[in-house]
Amino acid sequence: MDHALVRSEGVSEILTASESRGRDASWERFESLYRSSRDDVYAYVSTLLRDPAAAEDVTALAFERAYRRRRTFDRRRGEERAWLFGIARNAALDELRRRRRVATLVTDPEDVVEVSEGDGAEVALRRTAVQNALAKLPAREREIVALKFHAGMSNAELARVLGVSESNAGTLVYRTMEKLRKACNATA
Repeated sequence: MDHALVRSEGVSEILTASESRGRDASWERFESLYRSSRDDVYAYVSTLLRDPAAAEDVTALAFERAYRRRRTFDRRRGEERAWLFGIARNAALDELRRRRRVATLVTDPEDVVEVSEGDGAEVALRRTAVQNALAKLPAREREIVALKFHAGMSNAELARVLGVSESNAGTLVYRTMEKLRKACNATA
């Protein structure tokens, strides 16, 4: 399923209602944020929830919440993308609390990198090693990897989403990546 082309009914209704009222500056910014972030937000939420259908619902919910609160965004507190991922994180955690289970990584987001045939076997082995190593990480560390690499967040943005200091976010990323690197090397 191509998630870039699929919207939940709630998001489509909001977009249609907004278009009928005419466009304003906050709408234009939100639409741009949606288009640039929808796949990354889905990949992040999917990593946390382990359930593609629930990830679609939570992603739609996150965008609906962000749309309703778009006028309350304060650029002095950070970038819109970090603000959006904070909303997505809270929506995903709400869903996990509702389910009363711990999030673990079941599937990885689609890999969009093309691989030449000569490098295919080596890349497949590396990918398998990374997937196995990720599966062994605790949920919090998988979340850090997802935010850093699926969402492409800076340490400052990561800190705002996780509610920690920027230096602590950098330390968390470093330690998680070292742990992941050692696990990958152990399987190689």
